Amino acid sequence: MKLHITGGKVLTAELATVDLTTEGATIAALGGPAPDHALHLDATGLLVLPGIVDIHGDAFERHIMPRPGVSFEIEIALRDADKAMLACGITTACHGVTWSWEPGLRGAGNARALVSTLERLRPALGADTRFHLRHEIFNLDAEAEVIEWLAAGRIGVLAFNDHTPGIFKAAVRPGKIAKMVERTGLSEAAFIALAGEVFGREAEVPASVVRIAAAARAAGVPMLSHDDMSPQMRRDYRALGVGVAEFPLDVETAREASGAGEAIVFGAPNVVRGGSHLGCPGAEEMVRAGLCTILASDYYYPALTLAPFILARNGSAAFADAWRLVSRAPAAALGLDDRGEIAPGRRADLVLIEEGPQPRVVATIVGGKLVHLADQRILG
Repeated sequence: MKLHITGGKVLTAELATVDLTTEGATIAALGGPAPDHALHLDATGLLVLPGIVDIHGDAFERHIMPRPGVSFEIEIALRDADKAMLACGITTACHGVTWSWEPGLRGAGNARALVSTLERLRPALGADTRFHLRHEIFNLDAEAEVIEWLAAGRIGVLAFNDHTPGIFKAAVRPGKIAKMVERTGLSEAAFIALAGEVFGREAEVPASVVRIAAAARAAGVPMLSHDDMSPQMRRDYRALGVGVAEFPLDVETAREASGAGEAIVFGAPNVVRGGSHLGCPGAEEMVRAGLCTILASDYYYPALTLAPFILARNGSAAFADAWRLVSRAPAAALGLDDRGEIAPGRRADLVLIEEGPQPRVVATIVGGKLVHLADQRILG
């Protein structure tokens, strides 16, 4: 398919009105005449922006389990999540699949089903969808299988998570673990017993992390450390080749990552809501300070579309810089040098947005294919 997009303000180094042509999966030209047999899109009054690259999104979990204990087939859920992402302008999606020692939603069965279903569905999905394994480092029994998946190319992104100490502390205080228990299908007593058993293997964890990180390096899989709690933790992960700090828990840790020139991820919902719901650093403040280089959808896809406009509106970043947080910067962190910016030869991942108090995604193009259209009036 060839597309010829006219009349829109195209974001390259800055916004400028210029025609854009795609051919096949790539951007063919900026400016110049319309090619023969091209589908014409009239983007007058719209912004033409690089497609959004979501390095970490787990909102699809709610498509699988919209209520505790109420699940839908994974294929149905992933197809539905795909439509939701495309409507938000997300063209590259990294589904953050947590594989924990817990049974249920974040258990082994679900992780295996998700990786297999994604592999089978990928050609039919509109977004370029990748498997982002959020490995709970206390999930020691999964180590061998994770290493196998890395070697086989089944994992697109690997994050090291360490929620177990917090879960264990909550588990010994009655009334603090209701949501965790609900997603596992266990009784509270059984969950507490399991958490204690898992936490008792703490001494085995560091060596397991070293082995998995080595396997990821060998496979060329980008690695993130999730919720770094201190500058020392960031340094420890850096020594293992983990080059992205995902949701550092304090300013000092973010500064440690920044000083080493590392990518730093915060949540776009944090920007949209005006702060963290967990009392962590405010993402907008981190952007202002140069301590946030990437925004992720985290638990809410629409936030990725809205956050750059909010940052620009508030004077926290120029719009081009704000949009880079959701496009070129995450693409670079993932090693995807073919996308995230608009230039001839780059992958034709584009989003057409109508500005306003609530910016609206009018069309989404992935690999040169028009995969979402909310207003047929732009069709030539």
